[in-house]
Amino acid sequence: MSSSAKPGFDYRWAKWRAMALLVLGRQQAALEVFNAMQARWPNDAYVLASRAHLLVQTGHTAAALDDSRRLVALRAEHGGTWFNHGYMLEDAGHFEEAEAAFRRATELSPELDRAWYGLGLVLIRLQRYEEAVKALKKNTELQPMSPYGWYQLARVHVDRQQPDEAVKIIRHLKGFEPKVAAQLERETGLLVA
Repeated sequence: MSSSAKPGFDYRWAKWRAMALLVLGRQQAALEVFNAMQARWPNDAYVLASRAHLLVQTGHTAAALDDSRRLVALRAEHGGTWFNHGYMLEDAGHFEEAEAAFRRATELSPELDRAWYGLGLVLIRLQRYEEAVKALKKNTELQPMSPYGWYQLARVHVDRQQPDEAVKIIRHLKGFEPKVAAQLERETGLLVA
């Protein structure tokens, strides 16, 4: 089914059944519905994305990545698709591939703060701290009130022997996320008044 074709009753019924099974906590039964949907509509983006998500949740990472790769081939110009692919690759430990996927997501959707955050995390894993700082700064520009990017940015500054920069971030976090600021103080030993 192409993304422009209107789905028929069979498609909508299968989609509804899968969602209802997920709400009821019956992941295996929902996966069976998605498998049947994929057999019938092999190039449907919703089916591929939903199946990949469910497969990764149930520990079937290789199969999830296969679906995700097919999905990015079908939706090569969709930033969110690349973000999800990057997340799955990162989770599987494929950091170089995840970096490429997150970079593609940020090229296609520069406002996608989660892609910048994911890129920053992958670059930390690859020990490319200077690049990680740039990605995390972009994340904090897009989501200034979210503590996650700030937290990781402070950790990178500590790892790079830049405690003054980490102190600035802790001070900033105290203004809106005091618990995260306190956690950073405990973890880094940097006490900020």
